[in-house]
Amino acid sequence: MSDSQTVSAAVAKLYNTYPFPPEALLDEPPPGYNWRWNWLAAHNFCTGQKPQRQDIRILDAGCGTGVGTEYLVHLNPQASVVGIDLSTGALAVAKERCQRSGANRVEFHHLSLFDVEQLPGEFDLINCVGVLHHTPDPIRGIQALAKKLAPGGLMHIFVYGELGRWEIQLMQKAIALIQGDKKGDYRDGVQVGRQIFASLPENNRIVKYDKQRWSLENNKDEYFADMYVHPQEIDYNIETLFELIDASGLEFIGFSNPSFWDLERLLGKAPELVERAKELSDRQLYRLIELLDPEVTHYEFFLGRPPLIKADWSADNALLAAIPELNPCIEGFPSQCFFNYDYQIVNLSVAEFEFMQRCDANATVAEILTNVELGLDEVRSLLQQQLILLTPA
Repeated sequence: MSDSQTVSAAVAKLYNTYPFPPEALLDEPPPGYNWRWNWLAAHNFCTGQKPQRQDIRILDAGCGTGVGTEYLVHLNPQASVVGIDLSTGALAVAKERCQRSGANRVEFHHLSLFDVEQLPGEFDLINCVGVLHHTPDPIRGIQALAKKLAPGGLMHIFVYGELGRWEIQLMQKAIALIQGDKKGDYRDGVQVGRQIFASLPENNRIVKYDKQRWSLENNKDEYFADMYVHPQEIDYNIETLFELIDASGLEFIGFSNPSFWDLERLLGKAPELVERAKELSDRQLYRLIELLDPEVTHYEFFLGRPPLIKADWSADNALLAAIPELNPCIEGFPSQCFFNYDYQIVNLSVAEFEFMQRCDANATVAEILTNVELGLDEVRSLLQQQLILLTPA
């Protein structure tokens, strides 16, 4: 086998041994939501408006045991979904998961990212979470996926960050050293890792980091194996991340956790430094933020294939003529206090609450404002907070 095939076989062996993620199978739709897997919410985040169609094709690239796939089906009732993965063991779990919860608009294929061209047609939304960094050639992987993205389509990607995973890297190397010739025996690797953690002093940096960040989920061997005995992992920083993004040939739309990438979160007490940082390019600014807050364990972001039409609601006439509706990924509404798309608490004014109650996907902004005393800047704020979606006139 080639080096690439050898690595892929080792990754498949890990996930056949420990199908991942090991979430429980339910006889009902999964709870809550992840807005990145909801086409309406994701499209609105990326373009500022509701998509024109919902009967789309979605690819879950590296679907594992189907946790994300199941959400993609249930959160997008008009979409058809395809899941691919290297591991037959994980795919078997994914099929059972979706069958039991009624996620019946999905088909699964035992397929590598590198062979995704074997699938017919293109996809409007590609989800690739926690996968590219485990391939032997992430650039080849992202390029293969990019070729399957339809014009106007979106791709959401999640890859590891090196700064926040430094202690994990140390433990990975330590386990491999002790395993020696048994490296690749993943059950032995988990046993060795467990013994190391049990033996290290409580004030050991690696132990403290694991307890602070990962210990709850790492009680399960599947999580422990994925984190500490994985045969292939590439961790990124902003500079190497954008080398990967640039190689895709797609448009970088933005990080899907934008609050982390707000410099004022870190330097708000020094407005003069925030002002000086405005001279930096976007990539330099991202690099500055991760250097100042090296807890970055991962990057999550959207890419798009042009033409991707983005709405501009700066013109009052355009905003007044638009038709608003509620973001499907909010919880606890109707109430002045509820959870937004990121499960953060939102408190509305009385007027904002009245406006949102009238966002029924039928009335225009202008029609609603005849009965609600709310300014257009406040309407724009609701849109900026991803609380409403707008359909242009």
